[in-house]
Order: sequence, then structure tokens, then C-alpha cells
Amino acid sequence: MSAAVEIRAIEKRYGDTVSLRSASLSVRPGEFMTLVGPSGCGKSTLLRIIAGLAPQTSGEIAIGGEPVDHLPPKARDVAMVFQSYALYPHMTVAENIATPLRMRELPRGARLPLLGRLWPGVGEKRARIRAAVGRAAEMVEIDGLLARRPATLSGGQRQRVALARAIVRHPRVFLMDEPLSNLDARLRVAMRGEITVLHQKLGATFIYVTHDQVEAMTMSSRVAVMMDGGIVQCASPAELYADPQDLRVARFIGSPEINVLSVDALIAANAGFAPLVAEWKGATHAAFRPEALRLASDGPGLAIACRVERVEGLGHETLVFLRSEVGGHPLTARLAAGTLALFSGDSAVARLSPDDVLLFDGAGQRLDRRHVTPTGGYAHG
Repeated sequence: MSAAVEIRAIEKRYGDTVSLRSASLSVRPGEFMTLVGPSGCGKSTLLRIIAGLAPQTSGEIAIGGEPVDHLPPKARDVAMVFQSYALYPHMTVAENIATPLRMRELPRGARLPLLGRLWPGVGEKRARIRAAVGRAAEMVEIDGLLARRPATLSGGQRQRVALARAIVRHPRVFLMDEPLSNLDARLRVAMRGEITVLHQKLGATFIYVTHDQVEAMTMSSRVAVMMDGGIVQCASPAELYADPQDLRVARFIGSPEINVLSVDALIAANAGFAPLVAEWKGATHAAFRPEALRLASDGPGLAIACRVERVEGLGHETLVFLRSEVGGHPLTARLAAGTLALFSGDSAVARLSPDDVLLFDGAGQRLDRRHVTPTGGYAHG
């Protein structure tokens, strides 16, 4: 059974150091919510507070509509998967997976290695635990590894053991703290898909922490972007990419990074920009995605004279790294493979539709949205 999680104005201070600044977020039942941001932004601290592993300085956590701040971790009905896997090396895979159930279902004496085997009245409970371990292991495809110990497993297999140990408890909320960061790039891609499928199978609430925007964008129902201890924007992956409300979000989401020019630099680079000066009044930064640029000597749109610095052919696409002739600003264009034959040092003209420009004020806040109307004019909203 999944549960909603309410994070209300959470703050965390360590002396004079502020780790979290009034962080608030509503996670829906069964949602896959990812907390993403650079190192030190507070995402792992917030996850530990939800789990009850660290106290907040102020604010409230509610799970399933009930405050849980007074409850210890084991009473919050959450399961946490750590970056380090946190497996017991002396136990088999089956014993590692069974640990939370043994702690919950068996009396202390029945858990002892030798005496526990003779403990009366727990045979039925042990059978239920073995069956639950088998089901969880089968779900993450490690049912053939139950007799092995962690030292004999690969990184991906260890991560599956950690996932099975969380699944076996049937928690209302799964908390995952950078669970894929210790895996190589190829295995990370595979495990991304497996965790996504697992979420769909379980229908549980997932709160996932990562610094990797690709993980966040490919796995999540919604993504909460954290910067400097606060949640800057929470939206679907598509909305974060197309409609960022903060320049920091625009720069963090997307690879290659979004192009950013000062409005003054764009004016200086393009004499035809003058009619839009009044319309863009108050804007300080003009941002646009690499795919919004096209390289052509003539045609519609704003024109920016550039010089090619380098070209990266990626098979399915080509990235062209440019530097503007006016102001020397770096720009990146994403083109279809084989579109143009360009080399370092070549001159080029980057062209851009005004409708693809996102405008931000001096504080980095989004000013408005622009959409092309059927008549070819500009509508604001």
C-alpha cells in the first residue's frame, strides 16, 4: 500500500551552517519522485529526515496524512536503499534479505544463530519469511543467488539484494539515496530500467535521490530540483526541460547545457533584434536549448556570427561548439548527423527563432512564456 508524503517547511542547521531552507514538497501516493541537484544541495539530508535517521531543526514530515516526526525509523513504515548497499558480509543473500522480517517477526532469542534453530513456536513464522524472501528475490531476478555471500556478487547483484531487502518489508514508501552511483555506466543504464519496472510492479511511493540528471529525467513521475538547501522547482521531466522557472534549473537540466547570453549581447550580435527590445524589456538573460540553433548563412530569425571551436560527431547527432564573434560567448548547437561539414576555425552563423528564447531577470527568475500564434505574432502567458 502506497502513501503520500508531505514535507512541510523543513529546515536543518548545523550550528551556523544551514543545510535545508524551508523545503516543502507534496509526494503523491504511488509517485516516483526524484530529488536532484548538485552535491551539497541538501537532497540526501532531506531523505534522511524523511526516514527518521536525522532530526530536522524545524518543520514537519507526514506520511499517509499522519505526522511521523515523533516516530523512530522502524515505526515510519519506510524502507531505505543506500548508495553503499549496506549488506552484512557474513550473511548469505537470503539472510540479508530476511533481516528486516526477522527483526520484526521473531523474538530476540529466535534470531540467535544456534539457539534460534531450537526456539519453539516460530516454525510457521520462519516459513512465511522464507516464502517472502523467495518472492522478493524473484522480483529482482536473484532467486538463484540466495545461498551466496555478498563478496561473491557483482555490484549490480549487490544492488539487487539491497532492493529485495527493501521490497520484502512491503513498506508504504521506498527511499533511495543514490543507489546506482557505485555502478559502471553500462550497468547504471540497465538498473535504471529495472528500478523503473520495479516501481510499476509495486505501485509504491518512491523518493529517489541523485545528482545525475539523466537518472532523474528518465525514471521519474516528477522531479524536484534542489539548490542551496531549497526546492527551486518541482515538475515533470518534460516541463523542467521546456519550461524552467529559474535560470539555475535551466542550466542544470539538459545536456549539453542550455545556451545563455545576456540580452545586451544578443542585441549587439544582431542588428535585426531592435523591434523586440521593448517587448523583452526587463529581461537580463536570454537562454535557448542547443537544438534551437541552426547554422545557416541566411534565413529567418536572429543571427549570431560565430567561429567553430570543435565538432563532436555522436553518430545519431552532431554537437557543434561555437564562440560568438561579439563578446566571445560560448554556444552549442545540436544538429542532425551529417547536416553540415564543419571544422575547427570555420566561420558560421547561428540562427535562432525568438520563440525559442527563455527570458530571465537579473535574479535568474523566469519572466514569461512565449508561443508562436497562428498569425505569426507573439502571445504571452
